[in-house]
Amino acid sequence: MTGDAAVAPSLLYAVKQVELAVRAHLDELLRPSGTTVLQYTALTVLARRDGLTSAELARNAFVTPQSMGDLVSALERRDLVVRHPDPRHARRLLISLTPAGHELLARMESRVRALEERMVADLSEEERARFRDYLNRCRSALSDGPAR
Repeated sequence: MTGDAAVAPSLLYAVKQVELAVRAHLDELLRPSGTTVLQYTALTVLARRDGLTSAELARNAFVTPQSMGDLVSALERRDLVVRHPDPRHARRLLISLTPAGHELLARMESRVRALEERMVADLSEEERARFRDYLNRCRSALSDGPAR
């Protein structure tokens, strides 16, 4: 290969570029609601898995437990989530969406789906299914922690 030949970016670079583009569009889309991308992510996790602890929610929303504590407090002040004692472990607090949290997600759903549709517009249904499968397999391969 000569020095003039274009070198394709690595897959890691491409994934990061897609993440940054999605994040920028989500920031803009969510701004009018006063919700950050991290808050929105936490709310969507709770919509799928109600009653998580702060540590569990942090793992599922890709933030540190310390950051999640601040994030949950902010969502609680906005009445989007509520913390309640775990009936099986009185010292554990479980986090759930409030009706206002569900309503915010419902209000944003069509716009977020439109963004996803825009992202995959040039892919056939078969390619979309394969793409989702590939992403899930990559996530699974890395889910055991950092590289050694």
